[in-house]
Amino acid sequence: MPAIKIGVIGAGSISAMHLQSYANHPDAELVAVCDLKEDRARQAAVKYGASQVYTDYRELLACPDIDAVSICTWNNTHAAISIAALEAGKHVLVEKPLCRTVEEALSMQEAVRASGKLLQVGFVRRYDPNAQLLRSFVDHDEFGGIYFAKASAIRRLGNPGGWFADRERSGGGPVIDIGVHVIDLCWYMMGRPKPVSVSANTYSKLGNRSGVRHLSFYKAADYDADLNTVEDMANALIRFDNGASLLVDVSFTLHAKENATSIKLYGEKGGFELEPEIAIVTEKHHTILNIEPQTDHKSLQIDAAFQAEIDHFVACVRSGTPPISPVEDGVAIMKILCGIYESAAKGAEVRL
Repeated sequence: MPAIKIGVIGAGSISAMHLQSYANHPDAELVAVCDLKEDRARQAAVKYGASQVYTDYRELLACPDIDAVSICTWNNTHAAISIAALEAGKHVLVEKPLCRTVEEALSMQEAVRASGKLLQVGFVRRYDPNAQLLRSFVDHDEFGGIYFAKASAIRRLGNPGGWFADRERSGGGPVIDIGVHVIDLCWYMMGRPKPVSVSANTYSKLGNRSGVRHLSFYKAADYDADLNTVEDMANALIRFDNGASLLVDVSFTLHAKENATSIKLYGEKGGFELEPEIAIVTEKHHTILNIEPQTDHKSLQIDAAFQAEIDHFVACVRSGTPPISPVEDGVAIMKILCGIYESAAKGAEVRL
């Protein structure tokens, strides 16, 4: 079969993970790169071997040679570009979060169904080798029903600024940027139960702390110390229709001793952790066992996760098989994310 011809829209930092993974894939051909900044698009095209460069995504989508696109743009453009791509007959891999609002998410879902094309949401942590390993244990009922999960994604000094700190473009701060990863991964491991309610708090106490010295952190290309309209941190309790619950806390900035990521899930027959290191806890013959799976890496392998995500996307485009992170999952996660912001604003639990 001929190679799947790919266009990448948005040439910012995250696009490199897509571009390199497509370049590594024997059945994918990178045809075009699009970015508002022509120089940045051209540099990426030269580096990864694309023959076409665009500054307007509509022109890229009009190219009949392109079968599928990766969308790596600001969150506020995900919905419009994804819908336009689907209507142009392209398959879509869109970076997380799916969009900014539930209304946008539902419009994207409708476009997927109307077009008959595939949309894969970039929930990259699902594709990490350790995540897939433990998911196989879940699928074989090694843990029983998973009824509780705890997840933290704490940055002590990590507000990237720029568009990340501009609520209009991003849709929010750590909840929608890094919280989405741990919330989705827990929900995926729990079997994707229907979320029914959220009780949450958000805090904006510290700002971007641009005056801190002696400690570096990632800054967006358009970093502006004077712009910050997103929350510092948030915590939430999410309830599901099967009685299960998820407790989560996330931050861009917090008076914490260190950055910390923790993902732990608990079932009727056992529990497991993905962060800070992969682990399994179970009980045999009246004895509790702490099990250390023998894997090459104890935590997230980001390059391998992105490669697996791109490999899966190409395979699904070839076969027509639905992805493991379809648009419907993106809609459900947007309901949770928006529920967190709504609950925090109201100071009360909200029903989803």
